[in-house]
Amino acid sequence: MVEHSMRAEILVEALPYIRQWTGTTMVIKYGGAAMVSDEHKRSVAQDLVLLQHVGIKPLVVHGGGPRISSLMKQMGKEPVFVDGQRVTDVETMEIVQMVLVGLIGQDLVTHIYQAGGRAVTVSGKDGKTLVACKKCGGAVDLGHVGEIIEVHTELIKTLSEAGYLVVVSTIGTGEDGEAYNINADTAAGEIAGALSAEKLIVLSDVPGLLRDPADEGSLVATLKMAEAQMMLESGQIEGGMRPKVEACVRAVSLGVPRAHLLDGRLHHSIIMELFTDRGVGTMIER
Repeated sequence: MVEHSMRAEILVEALPYIRQWTGTTMVIKYGGAAMVSDEHKRSVAQDLVLLQHVGIKPLVVHGGGPRISSLMKQMGKEPVFVDGQRVTDVETMEIVQMVLVGLIGQDLVTHIYQAGGRAVTVSGKDGKTLVACKKCGGAVDLGHVGEIIEVHTELIKTLSEAGYLVVVSTIGTGEDGEAYNINADTAAGEIAGALSAEKLIVLSDVPGLLRDPADEGSLVATLKMAEAQMMLESGQIEGGMRPKVEACVRAVSLGVPRAHLLDGRLHHSIIMELFTDRGVGTMIER
């Protein structure tokens, strides 16, 4: 049981941070462990609603790889990956849209409403928010896997100014009207830059960036963008962490002051990062 005096001290500690962040936009990439259980979903939703109520404008970008693969298998279609990217034929693209827009996006919106907030889910196709082209290169045709060409923020800003917390599903649209599957980490970095966000926050399944992936005690608390780039170029950052760090570096290069890699396994990790003296995870800055 937390004593009343301790509760008061926690609020007082948070006050300067609330003042600092009020009125700013923050992009949260929702994924990993934070998407697994209803308990984790409620924790994230509560954090997002709290941000809204203290005057911060949070925007959520989400993926959903494991759930896409699960539904594909249920439908008798085996997922195929090349260099970590899902081969997305026409049928797979339909499943991707079904899962991202119809299931995961709506599920998060429901949790936000239950936590006392107002939310709406949009696809990157809505308002041509994410304009994409077919991703080229490599020996294998990845199908409807896309690269972002432009980010149009008009729809997002209109909904945000109307008081809605916007949840973006990372489906891009081509100039020819084709739908494209966009990596959610990449999309989050591009959207954060386009919105001139104060922060990009990426929820992951690890405490942050580890110098030794086998040792959680090797957490890097703060990293300059140039050092992060060197680690990427040298191959020190591999696997699923690579696109997350690339997204953070991209966001910072586009003018976002700071990007954070947070442990989505921790309840209320967003609040701990933003409103406490210590913070959690890894921060990448200019």
